[in-house]
Amino acid sequence: MSDRYASFAHSGPGRFMVRRLGLPDPPRLRRYRAGGPLLPGPAVLGGAGRLVEPIRKMLQDLGVGDVPAGDARPGALIFDATAITESGGLRALYDFYHPTVRSLAPSGRVLVLATPPDTCPAHRESTAQRALQGFVRSVGKELGRGSTAQLIYVMPGAEQAIESTLRFFLSGRSAYVSGQVVHVGPATVEAPEDWERPLDGRTAIVTGAARGIGKAIAEVLSRDGAHVVCVDLPAVGDSLAGVANSVGGTALQLDLTTDEAPRRLAEHIMTRHVHADILVHNAGITRDKTLGKMAVELWDSVIDVNLAAQERINDVLVAGDLLGGSGRIVSVSSVSGIAGNRGQTNYATSKAGVIGLVEAMAPTLAARGLTINAVAPGFIETSMTAAMPMFVREAGRRMNSMSQGGLPIDVAETIAWLSHPASGGVTGNVVRVCGQSLLGA
Repeated sequence: MSDRYASFAHSGPGRFMVRRLGLPDPPRLRRYRAGGPLLPGPAVLGGAGRLVEPIRKMLQDLGVGDVPAGDARPGALIFDATAITESGGLRALYDFYHPTVRSLAPSGRVLVLATPPDTCPAHRESTAQRALQGFVRSVGKELGRGSTAQLIYVMPGAEQAIESTLRFFLSGRSAYVSGQVVHVGPATVEAPEDWERPLDGRTAIVTGAARGIGKAIAEVLSRDGAHVVCVDLPAVGDSLAGVANSVGGTALQLDLTTDEAPRRLAEHIMTRHVHADILVHNAGITRDKTLGKMAVELWDSVIDVNLAAQERINDVLVAGDLLGGSGRIVSVSSVSGIAGNRGQTNYATSKAGVIGLVEAMAPTLAARGLTINAVAPGFIETSMTAAMPMFVREAGRRMNSMSQGGLPIDVAETIAWLSHPASGGVTGNVVRVCGQSLLGA
C-alpha cells in the first residue's frame, strides 16, 4: 500500500505545507542499488583509539577516503571513542561532531565505535562508554533527511572483525535502521571474494517465505548468492512455488507446528544440501485480542508458531550439525516484543521470547562457531499493516525518526548482513529495523 501522505509531502504544495505547519517530513531514503556509491560523500574520521587505523584502512580500500573535516560535504562522520576513559573525555564527541554534523549530506551516516562497558578495566571508563548510548540515540533523532546514527561496541581483539558491520551501516542497506547499539566480538573472519555476492555457494533456509517480509528475505539472500530453500504452509503452496522459482531456489511445503516438521526439514537439508549455512526464522502469525477477551487457542497458536517452533527446529538442526561450521541463525522478533502493544499480549510474549532465545543460545553456539541474532521490525509496509485502521496505520508510520514506514527489503538487508560470512563476530544482538521508533526507545 502506498504512503499517500509521503507522496504529498514530496510534492511542491506538500513541501510548502510541511514547512509552514511543522508537519512530519518523511525524507526519501537512500537504499542500496547495485553499482551505486557506498556513501553520498566522503567519510570524516575522528578519535584516537585502537580502531582508528583499521577503520582508516577500510575506508581507503572502499574508496571513500578519510578526509579532513571541512574539505567536502561528508557522507559519514565516524568517531573512535575507545580512548575515552572517564566522563570528562566525552567532550571529544562534542568537539568532533559540533562543527561537522550540520554539514552531513542527506542520508548520511553517524557512527560511534566504542568499548563494551562490561569489558572496561575501571568503573569510570565503563561509565563513559555506557554514556555513548544516550549520545547516539539523541543524535539519531536530531539528524533528519534520512540520516542515521549507530553505536558499535567492539570488544578488544575484535578490531579486524568489524568490516561487514561498517559496510552495512555506512551503506543504503541500513536505510531504516537507526539509533541501534551493536556488539562485535572476536571471530575468525571469512572475507568473501566478492562483497557483492558474499553468499555464493551457501544454502539458506527461510521460513514464512511465500509473501511479504519472507519473500523479500528470499530475494535478497538469493541476490547475494545463496541458494534459498523457501518454507511455508501447504495452503500457500502456489505463492511459495512462485517465490522459489523467481529466486532460483527450492520450495518446501511444511507446517512448522507439527511434531514431524523439524525432522522433515532436517531430512530435506541432509538429502538435498548436506547442511545449511543460514537459517532464518521468519514465519509468524498474529491473533490480536485484549487479554480478557482472548480465547486460549489464540494464545497457544501464536506462542507455538512464533516461538516454540523456532526452539524445536534449532534443537534438531544444531544437534544434527546441520548448520555447517560457521552457520548463521537469524530470528525475526518485533518492536512489540520490546515495548509491548495493546491487544497483543500473546504476540509480544512470543517475540520477547525470541529475544530471550537469542540471548540464551548465543554463548553456547559461539563455542561451535555459529552465530544467532534477532531483528525486531517496527512498522513495515506489508499487507498486514495495510489492513490496519487508518489512524493506527498513520501513527505507526510517523512515530519514528524517519516519519514513514519501512519496507520489507529493509528487514531483509539487515538479515543479509547478519548472515554474512564476515559477520562471525556479530552474535547475541537484537537489531531494531524501525526507523528509530519512539516505541520502546
